[in-house]
Amino acid sequence: MPENFADRLMAAIKAKGAPVCVGIDPVYSRLPADIAEHKDLNDEFDSEAAVDAILEFGRQVIKIVAPLVPAVKINSAFFERYYWEGVEAYYELIQEASEAGLLVIGDSKRGDVGSTAEMYARSALSDPDFSNLDDMVGPDAVTVNAWAGLDGLKPFLDAAREEQKGVFVWVRASNESAAVIQDARLEDGMTVAEHLARQVAAWAADEGLTGKAGYSCLGAVVGGRNADTLHKLRAIMPQSIFLVPGFGAQGASAADIAPCFKSDGTGAIVTASRSVIYAYEDMKYVERFTSEWDKCVEAACKDFITQVKTALPAR
Repeated sequence: MPENFADRLMAAIKAKGAPVCVGIDPVYSRLPADIAEHKDLNDEFDSEAAVDAILEFGRQVIKIVAPLVPAVKINSAFFERYYWEGVEAYYELIQEASEAGLLVIGDSKRGDVGSTAEMYARSALSDPDFSNLDDMVGPDAVTVNAWAGLDGLKPFLDAAREEQKGVFVWVRASNESAAVIQDARLEDGMTVAEHLARQVAAWAADEGLTGKAGYSCLGAVVGGRNADTLHKLRAIMPQSIFLVPGFGAQGASAADIAPCFKSDGTGAIVTASRSVIYAYEDMKYVERFTSEWDKCVEAACKDFITQVKTALPAR
């Protein structure tokens, strides 16, 4: 039987010595010249050429970061923009990352009620159950929106329990305007995000979800830069691994994300996308590597790891 997702993630983080995840959010207009100007890929307005270009970029990014990080987070929206060809490329990239030994988080934030949620869980998280797709795998984990409550989340938890996969509930967004809704106070004084966190903590403790390391395969997406808020959410959800956005391009620093970790340095995995995969646009790296975009990405990934490690408690 496969190992619990939380245990696999903890082991992968320990093996790489890096509690980080690189996000793959490819935008054609930002691709490196040697991909975007290739004769077979240089048409942004031809869906097939554009999809081939972002897929090639994703493949190369995976090769660069695979030796350095335990996981990648592939954002489905950047592929769905290209309709059916983009969806196919999204799943192709999941296979590439899995074969490279990486854990794959599908960032799709699906969520709905009843039978609709079941179909989302089967398409976004589960491995295919079709005989002609038996060599294909789904992502190891997926992000979800829990606005519909447990009815909308249960199909994902069932799939996670049965297939030893992971689910990350979007609890606190990293963008500033999220505070208007997520930091609003309820009658008992808790914020909306804290109330949702309390529900996640209860769901995370359900039978069959917790691994040997003490963490549940039900984690939480937790962003923001308010230390008090992050400390509270960490205390409310002790069994949930935090997937932490906002680092790098969105401005969050190591000090900002430090409260997401427990005192033993576990419990969170920090994600960065643009600051790593588009490092060849940053003069800090261009001055070192000129036209070698892959080396820029590699250097940025290493810097990302180093910066996040400074957030970990001294041991």
